[in-house]
Amino acid sequence: MGVVDLRVMGQRSDLQGALRFGLHLGCIATTGMLVWLVLPDWYLLVPAMLLYGTTLVTMFAPMHECTHRTAFASPRLNDAVGWIAGVLSFYNSTFYRYFHAWHHRYTQDPARDPELMFPRASTRSRYLREISTIGFWYRRAVDYGRLALGTTRLPFMPDSARRTVQISVAIQWLIYLAAATAIALGFTAPLYFFFLPSVLAMPLMRAYLIAEHTLCSRDQNFLTNTRTTLANFPIRLLMWNMPFHAEHHLFPAVPFHRLPALHDQIGGRFAHVAPGYVATNRKVWRALS
Repeated sequence: MGVVDLRVMGQRSDLQGALRFGLHLGCIATTGMLVWLVLPDWYLLVPAMLLYGTTLVTMFAPMHECTHRTAFASPRLNDAVGWIAGVLSFYNSTFYRYFHAWHHRYTQDPARDPELMFPRASTRSRYLREISTIGFWYRRAVDYGRLALGTTRLPFMPDSARRTVQISVAIQWLIYLAAATAIALGFTAPLYFFFLPSVLAMPLMRAYLIAEHTLCSRDQNFLTNTRTTLANFPIRLLMWNMPFHAEHHLFPAVPFHRLPALHDQIGGRFAHVAPGYVATNRKVWRALS
């Protein structure tokens, strides 16, 4: 493996972050306009909402990048954009920062990796459950509800952070509650421009996440425990280059805009480099029982 110069690769940029976030918001606005144009024709509305919903649920990517404090050079921009992106993708960035820090520290450790608390695809039935998003929405309703009430204690969340996480999740819940109340009062915009598109597109997000570590080694070898997927440009754009996931796990301080160059330098050393997400999910399905 060649020497990676983190002084160069690790340089963060407010400009790069703003450009990518602006492009992502532009995708949301453009596809949202399609939804508005086809309302109320259901045969066109469903595919339009699926396309639009994909731009919403992939707000997970800037949320994730901001929790690493690598989307922008400015810590305040990382915190603000990460929180907003989390609301749009049904994640809470304040909580996710602690959850995800342990995922990186204990990647693929069955006893300590928080992502393995709810295995995404250990059997075909669990794979289907994950793709159905039943578990995802249940965890958002129950687990985030407990976080908002301050009744949850988790090994990766220090007691000093519980109050901050509680307030952050509670505010996010109030936003969702306000949107649901507006629908109940007859204002349907949150239904067609937030909830329904997210429900339709979330299975795509779950299929994407399944590809990151499933069938990879259960050890601390970052050359074998994470998968990079050679995705097409739209996916790389909306996912902020996170398909270069093995590179990200090996060097998590490298910001999104430098991951393609990092892949060019070290990508050949990883055990799992997949040709695409459909192929990876097909491989996972065939390997499960």
